[in-house]
Amino acid sequence: MTQLIEVRVPDIGDFHDVPVIDICVNPGDVVKLDDALVTLESDKATMDVPSSAAGVVKEVRVQLGEKVSEGTIVVILEAAGAATAPSVVAPAAAAPPVVAPPAAAPSAAAKIEVVVPDIGDYHDVPVIDVCVKVGDTVKVDDALVTLESDKATMDVPSTAAGVISEIRVKLGDKVSAGSIVAVLATSGAAAAASAAASAPAATSAAPASAPTSAPPVAMVAAASPAVAPTPGLALGARTHASPSVRLFARELGVDLSRVTPSGPKGRILKEDVTGYVKGVLTAAPTAVAAAPALGGGLDLLPWPKVDFAKFGAVEVRPLARIKKISAQNLARNWVMIPAVTYHEDADITDLEAFRVAMNRENEKSGLKITMLAFLIKACTVALKKFPEFNSSLDGENLVLKQYFHIAFAADTPNGLVVPVIRNADQKSVAELAVESGELARKARDGKLTPGEMSGACFTISSLGGIGGTVFSPIINAPEVAILGVNKSVMKPVWNGREFVPRLILPLSLTADHRVIDGAAATRFNVYLAQLLADMRRVLL
Repeated sequence: MTQLIEVRVPDIGDFHDVPVIDICVNPGDVVKLDDALVTLESDKATMDVPSSAAGVVKEVRVQLGEKVSEGTIVVILEAAGAATAPSVVAPAAAAPPVVAPPAAAPSAAAKIEVVVPDIGDYHDVPVIDVCVKVGDTVKVDDALVTLESDKATMDVPSTAAGVISEIRVKLGDKVSAGSIVAVLATSGAAAAASAAASAPAATSAAPASAPTSAPPVAMVAAASPAVAPTPGLALGARTHASPSVRLFARELGVDLSRVTPSGPKGRILKEDVTGYVKGVLTAAPTAVAAAPALGGGLDLLPWPKVDFAKFGAVEVRPLARIKKISAQNLARNWVMIPAVTYHEDADITDLEAFRVAMNRENEKSGLKITMLAFLIKACTVALKKFPEFNSSLDGENLVLKQYFHIAFAADTPNGLVVPVIRNADQKSVAELAVESGELARKARDGKLTPGEMSGACFTISSLGGIGGTVFSPIINAPEVAILGVNKSVMKPVWNGREFVPRLILPLSLTADHRVIDGAAATRFNVYLAQLLADMRRVLL
């Protein structure tokens, strides 16, 4: 008796009409559980649709370039062993795939798959440490593996107590939200888990158990089994790269057809684009000038090669990974954004007196209000008055945001990181002070999650605790403006009759001139200074 199974597109979040960029199987192919059947590419990530059972491909229901959504049938499978095990499906002939799990239920109950939790907009995050090994006993929240994004290091905690029966990742693997990192045998079912591990064929042959055990694939980068080297290139003769890599290449002016891919199935990775650009920039000056892939060529001289040791003693120290990633982002933003910095002085004499008084009143409760909290609050009001500052460029369109997530630069031993306070406009100054303090502490301890460093609309970079007068902060793309703040100083200010001492806070606003002209930037600065001079304006 033939048992046919419809494999559908699983839950892929809020994405719809996602194009099929690769078909990994043909009718007649034998596939195993979780083998990739087709590959989709949304505007955010590339993802595989896995097989929900082991069997033979009877029919492929989609074509290259076709757009699919959650629930779309992609492949019809003939389940493995269906013809030899009619007694299993006979009790429920109307729905044979649904009645198979009872035999595998004890084994499934004995295992818990620990997956990468929500890590914001980050994907393909490398594993830099595996903290456990098979046979180790772990408790809830014990660290299993450590990941390191371009902004922070984070642990993936155990979601239950038990014994490690399987580790699904190794050092250097790249994972995303939903990727399985380890399999636990619960404390009361270690023997059952061990038995299940010794008979993988039995569990993989149960087609109905796949939908509940398969990890989320919405934001998991494709890592399908080995097939033809470059099967995805046939679609419109396009190079095979994810949307983020295409955007990265466009920002650098790189023609992807000239880049050599190193990813699975001929995919071009971000590292391939970076390596190509480095190769072009380190070539001979004449070669750089003639390189059409960089928009006519930057005509740059090669970076000077100097043996510093011949001049005296030196110490070679590797640059921290966060600083290396930051360097790439800052260099891109500096080159790509036509930025102008505008300066303004804010009289915060009365505000500082109020802040000190409030801290004195709250001394017993431990609440400490910072000037940063007032700055965040004032910036949200200014962003509402000048909405173009709360936007991002998307090609030839301007995306105006209706939310107000404010980032602030935090100095840590490993370099600058930028935590984000979400919905800052909905929080009081006291709440902003508490949240910014907690985020700054987590930043110093290296405990920030990617979700706590993404989604910002506007950034504040404050050097007030150090000093300085003015500076030109670099815009944090895709934002269009950033506010720099230096240490406040007492200055004599003419009030119409005499000079009086006033506490002055220097403001340095850098804005993207493609979106914001000089007049608008100056008005924003002046309005922000007015708010800080009299915070009662925030109530209007």
